[in-house]
Amino acid sequence: MRTPSSSRFARLGLALSATALLAACGSMSGGGMAFSQAGLPASIQVPAGNRVALETVGKGEILYECRDKAGMPGQVEWSFVGPEARLLDRAGKQVGRYYGPPATWESSDGSKLTATQLAVAPSGPTSLPYQLVKANPAMGSGAMSGVTYIQRVALQGGVAPTTMACTPASKGQRATVPYQADYIFWKAS
Repeated sequence: MRTPSSSRFARLGLALSATALLAACGSMSGGGMAFSQAGLPASIQVPAGNRVALETVGKGEILYECRDKAGMPGQVEWSFVGPEARLLDRAGKQVGRYYGPPATWESSDGSKLTATQLAVAPSGPTSLPYQLVKANPAMGSGAMSGVTYIQRVALQGGVAPTTMACTPASKGQRATVPYQADYIFWKAS
């Protein structure tokens, strides 16, 4: 038999459970799980003492040019010229852009930075490699201020053209290749 006080405690317990569930859901960033480096090659993992500050999806193109191979007279190859991509948050809203040379990540708030490549690792035969870069000090204050490292992961496309020949006769010809990659921005903990 339920008494008025047991019914009141049951309602109180239910209310507390609902509050705890809502608080737990509200603390999740972006409604998903936190970024994990577990499946990435060790060479591109960010050192301990850093935390994820921003996760973006870069969608754009890589520009290549048919040029002489360095130190190989008479031979040519597709050479990387630079990227041009929009940086989107996980909801698809543009929050910045990535362009170069030099490789520059710029937030919509005007802060931007360049970086020095530390490591690359293969990601697949038809995609750019994974990449880890160490950020140079940011220009301007905003989202890029304090960024220590940037990882390029979850790659799709972007490798040099395979459907257009690069020959001595086509030297100077340019080609753009679509690509997509996640750029994970880290700051010191």
